[in-house]
Amino acid sequence: MTRPPVRLWAAVACAAALAVAGLVAGVPAAAATGCRVDYTVNQWQGGFTAQVKVTNLGTALSAWRLRWTYTGDQRVTNAWNAQVQQDAATVTATGVAWNASLPAGGATEFGLQGTWSAANPAPAAFTLNDTPCNDAPTPTGTPTATPTVTPTVTPTVTPTGQPDCSGAAVCSGFEDQSGTPSGDWRTVSPNCSGTGTATIDTTLAHTGTRSLRIDGGGGYCNHVFAATTRDLSQLGPVLHARMWIRHTTALPAGHVSMITMADANDGNRDLRVGGQNGALQWNRESDDATLPEQSPAGVALSRPLPTGRWICLRYEIDTTRQSMRTFLDDQEVTGLRVDGVPTQDVDSQWLRRATAPRPTTLRLGWESYGGDRDTLWYDDVALSASPLSC
Repeated sequence: MTRPPVRLWAAVACAAALAVAGLVAGVPAAAATGCRVDYTVNQWQGGFTAQVKVTNLGTALSAWRLRWTYTGDQRVTNAWNAQVQQDAATVTATGVAWNASLPAGGATEFGLQGTWSAANPAPAAFTLNDTPCNDAPTPTGTPTATPTVTPTVTPTVTPTGQPDCSGAAVCSGFEDQSGTPSGDWRTVSPNCSGTGTATIDTTLAHTGTRSLRIDGGGGYCNHVFAATTRDLSQLGPVLHARMWIRHTTALPAGHVSMITMADANDGNRDLRVGGQNGALQWNRESDDATLPEQSPAGVALSRPLPTGRWICLRYEIDTTRQSMRTFLDDQEVTGLRVDGVPTQDVDSQWLRRATAPRPTTLRLGWESYGGDRDTLWYDDVALSASPLSC
């Protein structure tokens, strides 16, 4: 039996470090090193995953090594985006090819999966290249993790209320529309048509005075979408998407989809963002693979979609290799990451297909494969070859 995920967070920082000369276990030491570590845990009975963000507050490091000691009975069983080894209670993580160096002020993230029996407390202290971060951990109620692989560009808002995402293939706050989707958008009902509707709402918006409203009915044919008319087939090599969503009803136990993209590398079958078992998931139409896998441990690594407020959904799809990242309010969702290395309960099923996706379309709406229905709003939608932020 599982229990709801518990989120533990520890952040430690040191302002300056002692000079260390030479090499220690093959990792060059820096003359002055400072660090901050954000350690975010999702746990269930007997298991956990941790997302670890390392920020270098000192001089640049050509290679880095992070070390900590568990005070419970945790055992690391898997890791991604770092080489992680455990000796008794001591854990050592080092960078891999694409994140081996750490510039001054730079940060990198990696994840790990493990087991526990009696206790799973967050580590109390860390060292970076054998230099301790001396301050005590500062716990907070709600951790915030920001993507660090690529820089982000914070959008400004124009006088019309639409986000400034000039240069993006799609950049829409629906301020130029009224009634039903028009211009760069059109209403579509793939496969069959029912009671679902797509309208431009002038009573509720994230910014400006308009948003896209979707009233999605229960039952497969009652789906409805607003599709962009823009061609996304050349957008890349990484496709960056950002949109604000507000929905009425909590994600159901049954399978639903809210965002679909035709995948040219999969016979134009849909790549979907939706939900199942109360949490966000990716789904592939061609083989029904899900991310994360729909085991209790996998679902615990995802998150529900909050109701009654605007929330920023952002994702990145690499069109050259199997790699995807997904964020809610700029906090990465651990269970919605694909990194090319199969992780049990996360992307092992997803990686059975080796070809990277090549999205060519974007549709925003509602599709229910049972009786579940919802009313949703979308606003400030952007798709770009450059990084986006909320």
